[in-house]
Amino acid sequence: MRFRRLFIVLLWALWGQNGVAGSVHRLLIADSQAGNPYDEVRAALLDRLAERGYQRGRNLEVAVFAAGNEVQRGVDILQQESPKGFDVVYVGGTVATIAAKQVLYGGDQPVVFGAPTDPVGIGVIKDFKSPPAANFTGVCYPVPVQARFRFLRQLLPQARTLGLIYADMPQSRSYNQWIRELIAEDPKFSDLRVIFRSVSLVPGEEGDHQMAQAAIPIIKELDDKVDAFIKPNDQLGTRRHFAEAVAAHASKPLIGIVRDDVMDGWGAMAVVYPSHVSIGQQAAEMIRRLFEGTPISELTPQWPRTFGYAVDLPKVRRFGIDVPVGILQLAGESVIK
Repeated sequence: MRFRRLFIVLLWALWGQNGVAGSVHRLLIADSQAGNPYDEVRAALLDRLAERGYQRGRNLEVAVFAAGNEVQRGVDILQQESPKGFDVVYVGGTVATIAAKQVLYGGDQPVVFGAPTDPVGIGVIKDFKSPPAANFTGVCYPVPVQARFRFLRQLLPQARTLGLIYADMPQSRSYNQWIRELIAEDPKFSDLRVIFRSVSLVPGEEGDHQMAQAAIPIIKELDDKVDAFIKPNDQLGTRRHFAEAVAAHASKPLIGIVRDDVMDGWGAMAVVYPSHVSIGQQAAEMIRRLFEGTPISELTPQWPRTFGYAVDLPKVRRFGIDVPVGILQLAGESVIK
C-alpha cells in the first residue's frame, strides 16, 4: 500500500511538470466592450479551457477587462496589466486588437485575438494561410465572404443587385474589398453587383443609432435600385438600429450579419452568422497549446469553423421567397414561424 501511495504521488508530480496540474497559468482578457459577442465568446473560451484541465480557482488565474469600445482605454488597460506576469493575453474584438497592436505587437508576450473583423487590415497578421510573423494569432469574426454570398445565392437566386450601407471604418473597408475581389475573381458571383454607400463613423455606445439615422436617406435612395440589402460587417451592422431602419424604410429584404438580426426581431429576413461558441473554443485551443509550450509561430490564424443560420418565415412569405429546405434544416430551431 505504501508503494502504491508513493507511485501516485510520483505520478502527480510528473503530471504537474508536463501537464496542467502542477503550475498556475495566468490569462489576461481584454474585450472591446461588455456584452455580445464578447461575453459569449469569452464564456466558450473559458469553458473549453476548463474541459482541457485549466480551471479557474485551481490552476488558472484570469483577469478580465473591457475597453468600452475605445482604443485608448484598451491601450491604457494593456499598458497597466500586461506587465503583471501573464502567460497569454487574449483580446476580444476589433478595438481591443487595435489597442493590443499598439502596446504588444512585436514583443515576447503571446497574444491571441478573438472576433476582430479584419486582423489582416489591422496589421497583426499577414493572412490566414501563413504562420504568424510576430506574436499575434487568433480567430477572426466574419463568416468568409464566399460562404455568405453562397447563402445569398441559395436564398435569393434571382437577385442581381445588392445594397450595402456601411460605417466608414477600417473593418468596413477591408470587408468591402473582399466582396469586390470575390465578384471579380469568382465566376459563380460575377453576375452580381453591389452598390456601396457609406455614412460617417460615430464612435461611442450610441454611435450606431446616429449612424442608422444618417443611413435612412440612403436606404430610401437605393430601395428601387436593389433586389436586397445586406448588413455591413462593422459596428453599424452588428447592432440593431440599422436593421430597424431598413425594415421601416425599405421595400426590399435585408440579409443580416448576426443572429439577433432575425431572432430578436431587429428586421432582417435571414442570416448566416459566425458561431460565437466556435470562435471561443478555437481561441481556447490556441491558448491551451501556448500554455503547454507550443511556439506561437506554429499557430496559424483561423476563420470561424462553424456557422449558424436563422430565418424569419413571415418576412420570407411577405417577399414571396421560397426558402430551400436545406437552409431551414441548417437553421433548426432558429426559425421564426
